[in-house]
Amino acid sequence: MRWGTYFAVVAAVVSIGLALGVTLPLVSLRLESWGYGSFAIGVMAATPAVGVLLGASVTGRLAGRFGTTRLMQGCLLSAALSVVLLALVQSYPVWVLLRLMIGVALTMVFILGESWINQLAIDAWRGRLVALYGTGYALSQLSGPLLLGAIGTAGDQGFWLGTCLLIGGALLLLGRSGAPRVDADSASGRGLLGFCQRLPAIAWAVMLFAAFESMVLTLLPIYGLRQGFSEEHALLIVSVVVIGDALLQLPLGFLADRLSRLHLFAGCGVVLMLSSLAIPLLLHGPAIWLVLVLFGASAGGLFTLALILIGERYRDDQLVRANAHVSQLWGLGCLLGPLLTGAASQWVTGHALPLLLAFGAAVFIMLVWRWPPTAVPAAA
Repeated sequence: MRWGTYFAVVAAVVSIGLALGVTLPLVSLRLESWGYGSFAIGVMAATPAVGVLLGASVTGRLAGRFGTTRLMQGCLLSAALSVVLLALVQSYPVWVLLRLMIGVALTMVFILGESWINQLAIDAWRGRLVALYGTGYALSQLSGPLLLGAIGTAGDQGFWLGTCLLIGGALLLLGRSGAPRVDADSASGRGLLGFCQRLPAIAWAVMLFAAFESMVLTLLPIYGLRQGFSEEHALLIVSVVVIGDALLQLPLGFLADRLSRLHLFAGCGVVLMLSSLAIPLLLHGPAIWLVLVLFGASAGGLFTLALILIGERYRDDQLVRANAHVSQLWGLGCLLGPLLTGAASQWVTGHALPLLLAFGAAVFIMLVWRWPPTAVPAAA
């Protein structure tokens, strides 16, 4: 196994998490300070999801033409340029366009990076290696809000830090090899409906975690502010959720190499549903911190185990194609989650964020019970 390449690819993708962890809350807080409502902020949060759908549809063809490494580097540099423009041109319509461009570019990095990681991993270590990637990504998101809290939200330092991180991620991939062999046609994003029909629980888990992640970084700080917390306290709530995601992914990966991955998958859904329901009830009490840790850990566990289950089924073109479907589903989750939550928060209930996630977790539990992802499909 190419350990140096594995850690370089993980670090490159982690640089994205840190950059997004700094810039996404900053965008939402800046819009809040400009007087925009929950729905407008939700629209901004959902905009990259359209980019995800566009990026997932062209990744295979572009990787077949330019090569995995060069395409990933180009996308990281394009995203860095977009973040620079967020700092220089502070206009809502322009920001929507830039967030769209960021979504396209970083989607291609995620598809190819996660395929590369799963391709390198041996099955006996797959749970731990995928979980280590998940832990690193979650820690990067944790560090983002903490860094933003340290440097402040009044200026544009967060945007400049995000730019440097994305450029650094591109440099880490210089000279790396061992990526999945990609054919431009067979690795396209076609066939999403068939993928969902074969693996409905995995498909829903990806959408649910995508909605969770986009809402945690963009709407959870606003949720905290509107429940009476200070800006620093609201960012701390986000950080604690991501701590839960980060701290428990490696133990889950360790267990996934020794116990039933399906049982762990279902268990994460149960914990996510219960912790989501507990947030409105315990928000202002000391028990909320444990609830937030479990909230983040269970949501992150859904995505980690979904990647593990995909990685044990597919290789090369089929693996890239499966991850393209994952990104398409991610885009749908990122699109629908913030839009529905922003609208419900403004017009139905201030606790829409945890309640909608609880509903999504209940749907997942039903899917994994009725159609468990046990049979190995013939194609992605």
